[in-house]
Amino acid sequence: MTWIIAGLIVWLLAGSLYSFISHKSYQRSYFSFEIFYTMIVLYLAVMLGFALLYFVLSFNGVVLIEGDSLSKVAPLEALAHALYFSGVTLMTVGYGDIIPVGIGRVLALTEALIGYILPAAFFLKVWQTSLEEKEQKENITSLKKHHPFQ
Repeated sequence: MTWIIAGLIVWLLAGSLYSFISHKSYQRSYFSFEIFYTMIVLYLAVMLGFALLYFVLSFNGVVLIEGDSLSKVAPLEALAHALYFSGVTLMTVGYGDIIPVGIGRVLALTEALIGYILPAAFFLKVWQTSLEEKEQKENITSLKKHHPFQ
């Protein structure tokens, strides 16, 4: 039963994406693929950057605690924990399964703040772009009204 429901959800998501792209509804809206891709790349860069900070700092001491233990982990596992923690902190405020310690807390707060600010900044950019396009159209229309022979 679970696989049927999961398959139905995937089918609905794929159908929605196909409909969105094939009917070109994004051309009638203010959606911008360029800004969307930029946002994804920026999120990935911030997430990887902070993950590398957590990882490098873990060599100087424990920065992230998993399951209330202060034990040292293998470098590959530390990198996996750092990537996971960075992604969860950037996209949400965290789940609490991995806890920052010391300077890691300051980094986590900074990353969470960036995670909150980025969507608002991109929304404002889309809004500003749409206003500029609207203003350009109005200017062209007013020029045509005043100079009908050009």
